[in-house]
Amino acid sequence: MADYTLEEKDSFTVFGVGIELKSDYTDFVGINREKADFWQSVNQDGILETLKAIATNDYIFIVNEAVNNKMMHYVGVMTEATVPELGESRVIQFPKGEYLVVKGEGKTVDELSNTVTGIAFGQALPEANNISYVGGPNTAVVMGQRNGLLNGEMWIPVVRN
Repeated sequence: MADYTLEEKDSFTVFGVGIELKSDYTDFVGINREKADFWQSVNQDGILETLKAIATNDYIFIVNEAVNNKMMHYVGVMTEATVPELGESRVIQFPKGEYLVVKGEGKTVDELSNTVTGIAFGQALPEANNISYVGGPNTAVVMGQRNGLLNGEMWIPVVRN
């Protein structure tokens, strides 16, 4: 049984820089490779540091969202600012409401994100018979570091059945 909570969250906005994922949505190996390559380029190109400089807190958001029938993947921060010259950027609005929350940790951002995403979509959502994910952006949130590991959460907006 997956360990998760349901939490009420106010609406919030994330400014993110992203890519379209080209792999089939069932090709987890391909999707994870694309995400890892993207994360590496965001770090090498200084995009992450630029985003951190305009952030209102220390959280880093790894967002997945369907936009215009495309699977999009973003790295972002909470901010009121935008930096259009960063490329494929977008202001992502998360709705006020109930969220399924899964806590986790990992050695890297990829490991943390993959862990909480896998538990949330692979275990928690299928096991929870009183809620449903009806789409919209979902995000893994890197919240800090403890004992040499990154810690964070997966936030998925849900509705009651």
